[in-house]
Order: sequence, then C-alpha cells, then structure tokens
Amino acid sequence: MSDAPDPRELAELFHAVSRTMRRRTLAQLEPWGITPHHARALRSISETDRARLRDVADRLRIAARSATEVVDALEAKGLVTREPDPQDRRATLVSPTEDGLRLVEQIDAARAERNAEFFGALTAEDRAALQRILGSLPLD
Repeated sequence: MSDAPDPRELAELFHAVSRTMRRRTLAQLEPWGITPHHARALRSISETDRARLRDVADRLRIAARSATEVVDALEAKGLVTREPDPQDRRATLVSPTEDGLRLVEQIDAARAERNAEFFGALTAEDRAALQRILGSLPLD
C-alpha cells in the first residue's frame, strides 16, 4: 500500500484552493467594479502602448468577439480607448487610459498583498516546492 495521496483527493484539494483564491479575487476587485476577466484584459492591454484587438484575444486565449465585448466594457468604464490601426484599416488598436494604468497599479498592489497573506501560511521552502510542483503540471 502506497503512502502517496489519492489523485482524487489531490484534485479536490486543488479545486478547493482554486475556489478560495477565486473568491478572494472577486472580493478584492469588487470595490473597483471590475471582474477578474476584465482585470486580466486590462493588465494585458497595459503591458503594451497600443495592442491590436486580435492580439488581446490571443493573449487572453479567447475569441475575437469575446475580446471585443471585454474591450467594450473597459472602454465604457474609461479604462481603455480604441482607434483604427493606421497600418490596417480593418484592425483596431486598444490603449490603456491614465485611469486604466492607475487601476492596474492599484490591483497589482492589492493582489501582491493578498497573495503574500495567502501564501504566507507556507514556509519559503514549501512555496518553492509548490512552485516546482505546479510548474511541472501540464497546462492547456
């Protein structure tokens, strides 16, 4: 008989941790009225001066139509602007506004604090082991 944990138990524990992190993320973003999906998109857009809408979709691994909806929501909040791509009239460029860049900084600071608190329950060695283990799992 092996002392190794049952994969089903590991999956349940992993799912519980993921749910906890998601709930904490939702609560953290609530004051800004932004969803985790929109926050990810804003972060991605803020990493470039101007991003093509298609590139935003690719980075987020979503359909172009979904990226359009996300950018619509961010634009309605004044967090990004849109303009035609001068190189390709069919393409649209998306840029973060000053408010959008400020929000990314605020979210990053809150996220760093939340993650430090959450993972602070682990020793430095345990965090390193967790990073190594999670990094070895296959990702889509």
